[in-house]
Amino acid sequence: MQYDGLAWFVGLLAVLAIVVAVRILFNRSWFLGWLRGTFGLAFLALAALVGVVAYDLLSYSPLPEDKPLLTLSFSADGPQRYRVSLLEGGEERQVTLEGDLWQLDARLLRWKGLASLIGLQPGYRLEKLSGRFLAIEQQESARNAQITLAQSPYGIDLWRWLRLGQHDLFLFDPEAARVTYLPITDGAMFNVTLSPTGLLAKPMNQAANQALKDWQ
Repeated sequence: MQYDGLAWFVGLLAVLAIVVAVRILFNRSWFLGWLRGTFGLAFLALAALVGVVAYDLLSYSPLPEDKPLLTLSFSADGPQRYRVSLLEGGEERQVTLEGDLWQLDARLLRWKGLASLIGLQPGYRLEKLSGRFLAIEQQESARNAQITLAQSPYGIDLWRWLRLGQHDLFLFDPEAARVTYLPITDGAMFNVTLSPTGLLAKPMNQAANQALKDWQ
């Protein structure tokens, strides 16, 4: 008897819920309000997404003319451990890198179609600086073998989305560029420039020239 009464009570609640739902669904003002609210939230989310993409684009810089993208200076800070000074567009920062060799990855964002016709300049962003040991066991235990130089906010990465998805939106031409592994030595200095074939590292002092000769 107890459970029969409880079942009838819950059943009445279900009927009451159905009546309320029917009244709401047949109320035109409710539907229009819900539709307005849904579209409003959708456009708000779209605006937030576009805003984050715009912020991501701020991390790119125009390609400099007749100037290096980056100057790297290496200073020994222990066995196979170096302080690296990165000079980019007048701004300098220092990182710690471990290894016998170094590699630099960058992104290029070129414009096409109408964007190119109106004169928008291609841009770039330094991605990461990597170190590599010649001994495999050292590489596996390295703590500072990869330095991230830039990140996209909240994981919203326009360049990666364009490149991996092979989208261009008729505006963008995303490219990857790299300086392949070169030797590290104390006091070495390199300039990194953009050539028609990609990034090019040029030795700027005797220490860098000697390191390249010994490597070859």
